[in-house]
Amino acid sequence: MAERLIVVGGDAAGMAAASQARRHRDRADLEIVGFERGHFTSYSACGIPYWISGVVPERPQLIARDPATHREKFDIDVRLRHEVTAIDLDRREVVARDLDGGGEVREGFDTLVYATGAVPVQPDWARGGIAGVFGMQTLDDGTALLDWLEGEPRPRRAVVVGGGYVGVEMAEALIQRGLSVDLVEKAGQPMATVDPDMAELVAEAMRGIGIGIRTGLTVTGLEARDGRVAAVVTNEGPMPADVVVLGLGVRPNTALAEAAGLPLGPTGGVRCDRRMRVPGMPGVWAAGDCVETLHLVSGMPVHVPLGTHANKQGRVAGINIGGGYATFPGVIGTAVTKVCDLEVGRTGLRERDAVAAGFEFVAVLSESTNRAGYYPGARPMTVKLIAERPSGRLLGAQIVGWSEAAKRIDPLAVALWNGMTVDEMTALDLGYAPPYAPVWDPVLIAARKAVDALGRR
Repeated sequence: MAERLIVVGGDAAGMAAASQARRHRDRADLEIVGFERGHFTSYSACGIPYWISGVVPERPQLIARDPATHREKFDIDVRLRHEVTAIDLDRREVVARDLDGGGEVREGFDTLVYATGAVPVQPDWARGGIAGVFGMQTLDDGTALLDWLEGEPRPRRAVVVGGGYVGVEMAEALIQRGLSVDLVEKAGQPMATVDPDMAELVAEAMRGIGIGIRTGLTVTGLEARDGRVAAVVTNEGPMPADVVVLGLGVRPNTALAEAAGLPLGPTGGVRCDRRMRVPGMPGVWAAGDCVETLHLVSGMPVHVPLGTHANKQGRVAGINIGGGYATFPGVIGTAVTKVCDLEVGRTGLRERDAVAAGFEFVAVLSESTNRAGYYPGARPMTVKLIAERPSGRLLGAQIVGWSEAAKRIDPLAVALWNGMTVDEMTALDLGYAPPYAPVWDPVLIAARKAVDALGRR
């Protein structure tokens, strides 16, 4: 009889694992069943803000592979709207509830991939059943928000709670839809993924497109009128709101894993080895936003929920399940985003991360332009580098600027990945032409400044 693989979760990691396993083993050897509690498979959650704004016109554009494609191309039995409610490792069985048809199904497995993703952080005050309050995790969430924005009475005032990637991107999306938008952040800055000096540049750009930024505020509740949200209550008083979007981050979705006895790490994610196997659990693999991984610079376990990592981890798990060999070495925390035309990139450690990891370091800010100063369209760019003292090894980098800024984080990420020093980076052979860079690229200027700060003139 064919071996049976059960995949719990039908988005990036789960379907990457399933499709890779199928590429290595046919149905006569491996039967694959995937359970997904939502309405979609293999979609881009990262694209939801751009769909909300109208930059991406239609929802189907965010779907990479629908269930029919998984069935026809990869012979994967995808079961939408089936929520796995229990995993019995002793009996090698999962229990799933049919959310539309009702009833319960039990399916045995030889091999299991746990790819349940992450769940939004939702405070108690958001659980009161007041209409007009939205998380932003799935395509269903996006559909619900669009229905609210296009319904009657039309919302005019939005409050976004949380200033991370989702909060910042959703604030811009709502501005583009013509709403008045305030962003509330408990910390002293939005965009805490970069250091405060760089985050202030982001905040300035957000204010420039009309987003009100309220930092240092704690949300304590909501006010409602006729069952609809009317205000967000903070420690400094209420803020009127016809729609509220939560951008408070996510946590690993590990309730099932914990109940089944899978080991969790200090971040709350499932622990895996480099091949995405769950230690001490034969035949059990995990991947995606539900797992923790190793930060290659700090050496610490981290939870970094990004589609890039989920796809890579799922691919690694699937190759290994299929009989091949692959590993996922870890992450360095590279990410990019935008606010209007301002681009933001980061990789490696922030200053506070470097302090927490026990590094001695220098941090430098470098101002340059994205193109030759005389070329039309030249705009400012700020690069921040953090380098270990005295070795000069690059520990982290951040970039805030206009056109051509964000993707400059990629050569810095490659340098970081390969353990380069800022001294070595000053000689990098980067592309130059006036429409794309000054003679001294902003990356090289920042590296030279870091060398100076280390006292190696």
